[in-house]
Amino acid sequence: MAAMAPGGGGSGGGVNPFLSDSDEDDDEVAATGERRAGLRLGAGVGLDPGSAGSLSPQDPVALGSGARPGLPVEAPAAPAALGGSGETPARLSIDAIAAQLLRDQYLLTALELHTELLESGRELPRLRDYFSNPGNFERQSGTPPGMGAPGMPGASGVGGAGGREPSTTSGGEQLNRAGSISTLDSLDFARYSDDGNRETDERVAVLEFELRKAKETIQALRANLTKAAEHEVPLQERKNYKSSPEIQEPIKPLEKRALNFLVNEFLLKNNYKLTSITFSDENDDQDFELWDDVGLNIPKPPDLLQLYRDFGNHQVTGKDLVDVASGVDEDELEALTPVLGSVPPTLDTPQPLENSLLVQKLEDKISLLNNEKWSLMEQIRRLESEMDILKTEHFITPAVGDSLQSSQKDSEDSRRSLIVNSSDQETNKDGHLETLGGADSSTPKESSTGSLPGKEREEVPSSSVPSKTMVHFDQPNRKLSPAFHQALLSFCRMSADSRLGSEVSRIADSEKSVMLMLGRCLPHIVPNVLLAKREELIPLILCTACLHPEPKERDQLLHILFNLIKRPDDEQRQMILTGCVAFARHVGPTRVEAELLPQCWEQINHKYPERRLLVAESCGALAPYLPKEIRSSLVLSMLQQMLMEDKADLVREAVIKSLGVIMGYIDDPDKYQQGFELLLSALGDPSERVVSATHQVFLPAYAAWTTELGNLQSHLIPTLLNKIEKLLREGEHGLDEHKLHMYLSALQSLIPSLFALVLQNAPFSSKVKLHGEVPQIEVTRFPRPMSPLQDVSTIIGSREQLAVLLQLYDYQLEHEGTTGWESLLWVVNQLLPQLIEIVGKINVTSTACVHEFSRFFWRLCRTFGKIFTNTKVKPQFQEILRLSEENIGNGVLTKATVPIYATGVLTCYIQEEDRKLLVGFLEDVMTLLSLSHAPLDSLKASFVELGANPAYHELLLTVLWYGVVHTSALVRCTAARMFELLVKGVNETLVAQRVVPALITLSSDPEISVRIATIPAFGTIMETVIQRELLERVKMQLASFLEDPQYQDQHSLHTEVIRTFGRVGPNAEPRFRDEFVIPHLHKLALVNNLQIVDSKRLDIAIHLFEAYSALSCCFISEDLMVNHFLPGLRCLRTDMEHLSPEHEVILSSMIKECEQKVENKTVQEPQGSMSIAASLVSEDTKTKFLNKMGQLTTSGAMLANVFQRKK
Repeated sequence: MAAMAPGGGGSGGGVNPFLSDSDEDDDEVAATGERRAGLRLGAGVGLDPGSAGSLSPQDPVALGSGARPGLPVEAPAAPAALGGSGETPARLSIDAIAAQLLRDQYLLTALELHTELLESGRELPRLRDYFSNPGNFERQSGTPPGMGAPGMPGASGVGGAGGREPSTTSGGEQLNRAGSISTLDSLDFARYSDDGNRETDERVAVLEFELRKAKETIQALRANLTKAAEHEVPLQERKNYKSSPEIQEPIKPLEKRALNFLVNEFLLKNNYKLTSITFSDENDDQDFELWDDVGLNIPKPPDLLQLYRDFGNHQVTGKDLVDVASGVDEDELEALTPVLGSVPPTLDTPQPLENSLLVQKLEDKISLLNNEKWSLMEQIRRLESEMDILKTEHFITPAVGDSLQSSQKDSEDSRRSLIVNSSDQETNKDGHLETLGGADSSTPKESSTGSLPGKEREEVPSSSVPSKTMVHFDQPNRKLSPAFHQALLSFCRMSADSRLGSEVSRIADSEKSVMLMLGRCLPHIVPNVLLAKREELIPLILCTACLHPEPKERDQLLHILFNLIKRPDDEQRQMILTGCVAFARHVGPTRVEAELLPQCWEQINHKYPERRLLVAESCGALAPYLPKEIRSSLVLSMLQQMLMEDKADLVREAVIKSLGVIMGYIDDPDKYQQGFELLLSALGDPSERVVSATHQVFLPAYAAWTTELGNLQSHLIPTLLNKIEKLLREGEHGLDEHKLHMYLSALQSLIPSLFALVLQNAPFSSKVKLHGEVPQIEVTRFPRPMSPLQDVSTIIGSREQLAVLLQLYDYQLEHEGTTGWESLLWVVNQLLPQLIEIVGKINVTSTACVHEFSRFFWRLCRTFGKIFTNTKVKPQFQEILRLSEENIGNGVLTKATVPIYATGVLTCYIQEEDRKLLVGFLEDVMTLLSLSHAPLDSLKASFVELGANPAYHELLLTVLWYGVVHTSALVRCTAARMFELLVKGVNETLVAQRVVPALITLSSDPEISVRIATIPAFGTIMETVIQRELLERVKMQLASFLEDPQYQDQHSLHTEVIRTFGRVGPNAEPRFRDEFVIPHLHKLALVNNLQIVDSKRLDIAIHLFEAYSALSCCFISEDLMVNHFLPGLRCLRTDMEHLSPEHEVILSSMIKECEQKVENKTVQEPQGSMSIAASLVSEDTKTKFLNKMGQLTTSGAMLANVFQRKK
């Protein structure tokens, strides 16, 4: 078993992989005398596992197997050497044996020993700790066990005895390998045992631990791989390239992969897709989708465009030259000698090369000395100010001076070491160590800026010498020594050891130091501020982020800003946005792109909608301050992604508003189509909030950009019209009214932009002058806009400019015509004819479609004005709707053109002549449709649309009265049917004064068809009116129809009455239903049993069946059920048995159900006396049950068993 131990006997090629921190404890234990004596080897004797003197785990003496179980095994008191001749080997403790096995890496032997000790109940802590520590099983590259590292003293020994401590290769080239070695305590023995059942949480804990360790190993691997990639070029080659600038240094693999990634990214951003594909194929060993493939733990640089633009910021500008005196010490010459000696002394080396090398070295030396000089000057200035303060306090003593001098020297040394460290990279590249000269530690500490040459004093930055006023403190008139004062003041407890103490003890003396201090302190302040008050920190965070010199700190501060509040409300978001805009104005577009946008991108998929809302609003607020390329690419893509993927309505609403802002700043014509697709997506959004925001912000902004591109009349409006036509073609069997509303509402929102385009491109646009008195615009001249962006005056520029344009517009239309006015001619010759054609295709019975198109034409006519409506719109409709029998024949008057013209065009203006024109049109349509026996759907649609507005009720009643007194019975019949549509919206006063008198007049008409036509209107009055007098008049009129002998054989009258009863019965007053409707239905059912003509009998029976079906859902009293409702159903069943057996089955079930209702009521009445007692019993039962439930203290599973049936 020992032979199988890895790395045993000092052989093997890797470093000792199993040593851990626990070995340090082993050393401490082994340091004791007993352990040291037990492990001391004889001269020349190694602890080889195969030797006779080896300590085998099976040795009963070594393992102490002769001892009784449970008793501790003790080592002999007197230590003895193992190799002594003629001496008995000393007995070792088990702990010492275990330590030696672990030290020599006999791990399997140690594991077997550990297992046997466990089985015998004598667990050894050393082995238990070792095998339960996963860190002991992670391999690291380095020196093999038993082999000392080169150059390391004491790293020798036989069998690894001398190489206990893990030694690794120099330079930090350790490569951790992610192994899946299971530790002893991570092995799931339950899987291999018969009765073991380890808990799930223990396995999860082990797996989590191993996953964490694997991740740490991966991170170490990534760092090491990156470092290895950076150091692939040999050091000597880099020295040669450095010393010879004319020789181009070859590109490193890491640099090549980074440049490849940036070039491919540039090609993709600029739509060189085929080139990008070819480029990717030529570099098939690189993944261009993942930056980490370039080099791990390396930040991604900006794109090529930003690098190019930022190139000018890094050009070396000319420096002012000054005359200075300098000298070279002998030490410096000695330090430079190895530099010159490093050049190969070949005869072929030209003299200029040596000179350039020397110049380069000297320039580096000068730069280094200058840096040190400035740091020392700053140090001198600071120390002088401290000395002045101390002098004013009369505390200047030799002791204090010495301490000050020593502190000065310490700070100087620290600054010197800082400069050396910062120049380490230069030193490594040049291959030699440059010694610092010039102003070194020999510089007098008492020197000041006054002792420097005049020109050097001028070079000191003015900001480094802040103007301070001396502060004087009153000193006590005492004779105590300064040492006593300081000892006394030491009792004032002040702490500068902690982070906060160090910040408090040093007061910032410049703007830069203030910014640095805020950058350090704010991350510690923010988490300790109440959430409700964190917005108070926004100004502080923003100012620090603006002015802080370190990019990393700025990024951290902006990250804090965007994560300041967990779920910011509306006011808090506005505050953050205000700060972001102020930040953007201050720092410019480059930093906004580099610092603010990444914060937005990080939170685009945040789990809280308030944070995503902040991102969406930030994109719009920052749009004016971003580079235009970023606006039209990255920001637009971010908003598009959020619009498509975000599920919160509020977030998508904010996205739409930000898209509107972007559309106001974008100037890339290639993005027009993408904007149109976004517009269609926004219009089709299921949320009303998003659609409303689209009409208010996005659509007007997009329309303004479309107008600038010249696409409003050539693409946007024609495309929407074509989509509407396509919908109508495909919707012959079912029109998608939602999409129709979507497209038509978009067209309606584009009307102000279209009118503004017409005004701006008018022949008189160049004549606009705002001098003199500007005419006023009527308040009602334009429809009320949905948002300020749809206000024509906002689109034009100002209300005064719009007023002048409108005056010229009306004059041009009235006197000069539209010749040469291309934008207006497009509206007249292309838009209007296409719209009228579309109107003729829609279904006239679709109330929603008629209403949508009616509102569209109303807004179009009101926006373009009365002159345009009278001279351009009305003539085109009148040409289509010529009121003649020819048009009736081709069906024009039965289409939706009639109601849309009446309600959308003729109602735009409400002067007397306009009202007369509307009344005359409706009267003519009603007359022509009635006389030609055409469908009345177009007239009904007109009445429904106009009847929704109370302002037109009087006008409609005037039209109907014209029909009431018309000489033709057909027209009077049509008027009677129109009253049914009008009654629902008219107030009861008009019903009593105008409608009922007209209906009573028609109910006594000589023509029976006219009288029958009034029945639906009477029924509607019974359904909607609550005045008792009106209801009685209507009841009397209907009773006369049913009881007058002259109507007994009027089959059509009976059919109309039954149909009306079935329609209004469920909604009519209960008294009217019980006393009038149900009894008369019973009578009609009885009469129908005696009908001889089967066709008439079946017709009445079917209408009775529909009426009874509607009334069966109403509450019917028992008497009414027994006396009228059930007898009527039985009579109807008799008719259906002979004429329609399928109806008879349904009637039988209805009768049975009604009979059961009557029986149940009869049975329940005797039990009424028991209801009180039953309620008391039920209350008592409920109380007992709740008490029992309150006493239950069982778990949820047991509580569920309470309600299960006992088996």
